[in-house]
Amino acid sequence: MANSSLSMFKEYFQYKGISFPELIYSAQGLREAENGFRVRDDDIFNVTYQKSGTVWMLEILSLIRSNGDPSWCRTVPNWERGPWYETILGLRMAQGNRSPRIISSHLPIQLFAKSFFRSKAKVVYTVRNPKDVLVSLYHFAQIFRPYKEPGRMDQFLERFLEGDVPFGSWFDHVKGWLGLRGCENFFCISYEELQEDLRGSIQRICQFLGRELEDQALDAVVANASFQAMKQNKMSNFSLSPSFLLDQSKKSFLRKGITGDWKNHLTAAQSEKFDRIYREQMQGLDLSFPWDEPRPQPSLPPADCSDPQLDSS
Repeated sequence: MANSSLSMFKEYFQYKGISFPELIYSAQGLREAENGFRVRDDDIFNVTYQKSGTVWMLEILSLIRSNGDPSWCRTVPNWERGPWYETILGLRMAQGNRSPRIISSHLPIQLFAKSFFRSKAKVVYTVRNPKDVLVSLYHFAQIFRPYKEPGRMDQFLERFLEGDVPFGSWFDHVKGWLGLRGCENFFCISYEELQEDLRGSIQRICQFLGRELEDQALDAVVANASFQAMKQNKMSNFSLSPSFLLDQSKKSFLRKGITGDWKNHLTAAQSEKFDRIYREQMQGLDLSFPWDEPRPQPSLPPADCSDPQLDSS
């Protein structure tokens, strides 16, 4: 009986062609997030495709806002500090939070709050090697109850490459958001850059946000945003998340926090197939990521910072 009652929640609905799990999302909530949410000029949006460093960036942004003081991060759950505003509960939290707000989101750009494109609000967009995203999402789907069971890796790989997962295609998500490259209120950074040079990355984020931290405060942000610090912080590791949403009896939400874990999960044939689809999908983007083979960087065309839906309306 318990299994059947849980399985009823494992259904996805479509909103404008994108899959969302029931229980924590609704079509009405997504419509309100897209068309009714009032963005403020001092909002900072923490935007990612799922499993790309969202929680890590939220911790970094929280600590920057607190000038390195970890008290806020240790006393308030991260989903209240930077709520995912497209969820049913997160929308209410985000609307009620005081400025300056940190707001998290996994939404593709075409479903994002329309009022953002008429504001001075800023987006920090974190992108991650999609092979690592795949593996992390595979493990996450095993413990996040609203998600369908992922099945075997080869099955899940097919669905991921086709975009048949919540929030749709990784390729479309990244290409959509990177259309804002060159806009003064958009900043893109990779999970791999955070891993390689956390302090330097935080300095760049501070510069983008117009926040100048003294060395001592910067040191505190770096120390408290480490994977180990987050894993030990119950306000950041999702150990307080209700068990009807997250089953951490099997594995913890914060798993490894490393790059390149895909090599432990994908066969050579699966990796080659992924690479082929990746090349097809990303051709013409004129951008190299840390996981790409080095190639010359072309000059960027002028960015279009308007609402991507206005052209088609």
